[in-house]
Amino acid sequence: MERERTAPAPTRRRLLKGAALATVPYALFSGTRATARPRAVDYPSAEWQPATTSNYSRSNRPTAYPVDRVVVHVTQETYADTLSIFRNPEKQVSAHYVVRSSDGHVAQCVREADIAWHAGNWDYNTRSIGIEHEGWVDRPEYFTNALYEQSARLTAAICATYGIPKDRAHIIAHHEVPGSDHTDPGPLWDWTRYIRMVNFA
Repeated sequence: MERERTAPAPTRRRLLKGAALATVPYALFSGTRATARPRAVDYPSAEWQPATTSNYSRSNRPTAYPVDRVVVHVTQETYADTLSIFRNPEKQVSAHYVVRSSDGHVAQCVREADIAWHAGNWDYNTRSIGIEHEGWVDRPEYFTNALYEQSARLTAAICATYGIPKDRAHIIAHHEVPGSDHTDPGPLWDWTRYIRMVNFA
């Protein structure tokens, strides 16, 4: 993960508009009684764990921007700490999904229509879905069977949704993003296995 430095700053008008909308009861928008249920997710198996709106850009993809890449990350943090970072407005970073090491559980933090700040490159942010994987690049024990299996299913679903080819030209590492100074997912990530699993998911 890295602090996103290239996303445009929100205007004062946008901030005021957002604050005004935040005071409007949900029921006025939905026409139904407001409930405490979490927001619907894009990937049915995911749990909604929203990032703060300060850490991503609202959009209407793929109408506003085509989506043609999946970017694979490794968190360099625990699963819980990663979700906490995405909820912290001072961090200026997020990803669409986080996959837990122990059991492959998937959290969705940013809607796919919106632009997560994960790649460190604005152009790549606009055109990609970012998936963080709990672990460290030099600790292969975090790359469990469950993590690979559930992540591959998630990536396959994303590729099917947007017509993304299931190959290494379109499912890329964070370190392959132009201008990136990161190394994740690192040399211990098994790309051959992962791409095979994505294609058979």
